Amino acid sequence: MTELKNIPLPPEGEKPEDGKSLLERAGNLLGGEGVPGAFRSAPVPRALAERPRKRGEERKRARAALSPEAPATEDMTIAAAETPAAPDQATPPAEPVRFTGPEIRIDRERLQGQGLIVPGGPVTSLLEEFRIVKRELLNAARDPDPALPPQRAQFVLICSPHPGEGKTFCAINLALAMAAEKDSEVLLVDADFAKPSVLSLLGLPRGPGLMDALADPGIAVEDCVISTDISGLHVLPAGNQTASDSEYLGSRRTSDVLMRLVQGTPDRIVIFDSPPALAASPAAELAKFVGQAVLVTRADSTGQSALEDALQLLSHCHDIKLLLNAVNFSPSGRRFGSYYGYSGE
Repeated sequence: MTELKNIPLPPEGEKPEDGKSLLERAGNLLGGEGVPGAFRSAPVPRALAERPRKRGEERKRARAALSPEAPATEDMTIAAAETPAAPDQATPPAEPVRFTGPEIRIDRERLQGQGLIVPGGPVTSLLEEFRIVKRELLNAARDPDPALPPQRAQFVLICSPHPGEGKTFCAINLALAMAAEKDSEVLLVDADFAKPSVLSLLGLPRGPGLMDALADPGIAVEDCVISTDISGLHVLPAGNQTASDSEYLGSRRTSDVLMRLVQGTPDRIVIFDSPPALAASPAAELAKFVGQAVLVTRADSTGQSALEDALQLLSHCHDIKLLLNAVNFSPSGRRFGSYYGYSGE
């Protein structure tokens, strides 16, 4: 605190040399006119300088100037910044693709004569075996790898290293077993373009198919699908033969065509009966689009080197299962079907 005794005061009874008191002298210094050294307020400019504008404000003002309904003002800019953005509209689900091809009846006696599963027939050891196989595939399709597109899990490739190992036999029986499911349907695709045999085994007529839809953008693949009188079973023929089947499968159009087979139908499983992996290249091309592959091997003929080569060619699919066909011996002595009164002999 300042001590008053340190402030020099004029002698008692005397005033400063100008004859004015301290308050009068201070008033002159703060605002006196004509007094040398007097304090004066800074001159007021005629136009005030604009404040610095925030980033992006120039664009907002320009957009507002172009709109006659909403002139740009400072209040409007602040209000727009504080208003939360509206949430994005949810993408509507894709319209389900319905198969519009002909509906044809399948001869049950023909199925039995070919050694295939007969829908509505007795429970056999063959049916029980494929019930186990289909359950593994369906469980994997319903709980796919999160890194895969959801639709890819609906595609299953049936293949073998060499011809004559039973891939088509397994593909048809697997499709017949899956058709009996209550919550899903199955589309069996004959993708063995060089030697198609699915239609002949099922007794279905030939017609346009997958290769025609890939080669001609004017053909809708859903129009080529044959619906059957077996509930939940559809068949897509291979189509006309071509020497460029692998090139068509490697084109950009293939993904669009295959996606239409499952568009809007998450409970539909597509099974491809492909050519043998070591005999034709389409198997390796189809492996790029499927979520699962089943490599059928014959117990009495498939060698280890052939199996390893086939696995390498199908390596684009990260979930490859092995199915051992034509097994005549079971160490555990299991005999599926006998529990239902059918021995399988």
